[in-house]
Amino acid sequence: MTCDRNGRMMIRERNVMEMHSNDETRLRGWRSALLRYVQSGWPDLTNRQMALMLVVGEEKGPHTVRGLAARLEVAKPVVTRALNSLGSLGLLVRRRDERDGRSVIVDLTPDGRTFLAKFAAMLTADDEEFV
Repeated sequence: MTCDRNGRMMIRERNVMEMHSNDETRLRGWRSALLRYVQSGWPDLTNRQMALMLVVGEEKGPHTVRGLAARLEVAKPVVTRALNSLGSLGLLVRRRDERDGRSVIVDLTPDGRTFLAKFAAMLTADDEEFV
């Protein structure tokens, strides 16, 4: 390896190419997972709805509408609309906070937990498993 200017450029270019290759691999994996999801016949969730599912399912709670709105950086009515849809699908449930009756706590239902577990498996599966 040379230490001149051209040598450093070659190293930098190789690193950029490796990063590009990693990005392509990630995109291929994400494309495959999304195709499996669309083909699964499961509910067609929006990105916001999926983000809510993942935050409630994967991040430490309790989760309030106000906290979820802050986490997603959207207005509370946006979260409320998404929660209405997810609730009608049986994936999330809202309940009054026993300590503070003004707050509403959001939790996954058993079906919501199953949905996320299956989605996680879909993300990590090889294409051949879902053909």
